[in-house]
Amino acid sequence: MDTYPGGRSQPTGALRRIAAVTAAAVSIAVMSPAGSDAGTKPRSAASRLVASLESGAGSTIGPDGALYVTQPTAGKVARIDRRTGKVTTYVDGLPPLIQGVGVGGAMDIIFRKGVGYVLVTLVGADVGGSDVVGIYRVDGRHKTKVVADLGAFNLANPPDSEFFVPTGLQYAMENVPGGIIVSDGHLNRVLKVSDKGVVTVLRSFGNIVPTGLETSGTQIWMAEAGAVPHSPQDGKVTTFSTGKSKARHVAAGGRLLVDVELGKHGTLYALAQGVWPPGGDPGSPATPDTGKLLRKNGRGFDTVAKGLDRPTSVEIVGDTAYVVTMDGEIWTVDLHRHHHR
Repeated sequence: MDTYPGGRSQPTGALRRIAAVTAAAVSIAVMSPAGSDAGTKPRSAASRLVASLESGAGSTIGPDGALYVTQPTAGKVARIDRRTGKVTTYVDGLPPLIQGVGVGGAMDIIFRKGVGYVLVTLVGADVGGSDVVGIYRVDGRHKTKVVADLGAFNLANPPDSEFFVPTGLQYAMENVPGGIIVSDGHLNRVLKVSDKGVVTVLRSFGNIVPTGLETSGTQIWMAEAGAVPHSPQDGKVTTFSTGKSKARHVAAGGRLLVDVELGKHGTLYALAQGVWPPGGDPGSPATPDTGKLLRKNGRGFDTVAKGLDRPTSVEIVGDTAYVVTMDGEIWTVDLHRHHHR
């Protein structure tokens, strides 16, 4: 795959962080082409709803009840009818993944007061691009507007720790009262963007590689991929609030966690991309078909579904989980059946 410099040795400092989040994110260069055999084999407790988006990254349930998925290679967001699997384009014309970078472009989507917002990363001049790294508001099928320049903020407000890409690598975003929060897996922090577009640092962390986010009011849950070699004990879910409460770990033991989601009755789920290949190049994604959907059990996790091919995000509606994979597949998991078997 195309990745940042560093060869096969174990990276340290900033390179370790960028390699880790590149593996956790949408490594387009190693995706299986649509229609290939990869991704067509059965998965336990999972059924395929969509087979061939151009790529897949972040997702959300829209105000109309449909599933919305970002497609980094195409610079689009797809709308998926959850009942039929029909795919239409919600918005296009977003900055696409930069060829040779291996990750970036449209990473996540949320809706706020009925309006769509798309998170775009690794498209700035520091990686050879010419677009704004930030949050884009969807104003029409072919029209977007930048409402928060996260790249400029990061350039003007670098972290105290070592870093490799000055504009950062933003992975996910979620709504909170008064604004939007954004995880940055390279700069190891969570930003907050107010409704007026003011960007601030909400929380800073050590080398944990923040990825997926979930919120309920002011409470936040955050997935941690952990630095390479992505040991299971480093795949954690941490919770904290938008206030000054102390961050605390609530579960650990998922390999290369990339998302976290609340289900019915407050049940916590996490998405593990899978086993990082021993001796793999820094920046390599998990081994194909080793991803898992996990359910919190005490301080650890139970497996709900396994054999997922490099998943990137998950949404839960009622007793159904919708899992998005790198190569543009969407799988459904019946949580009710698994819980009672």
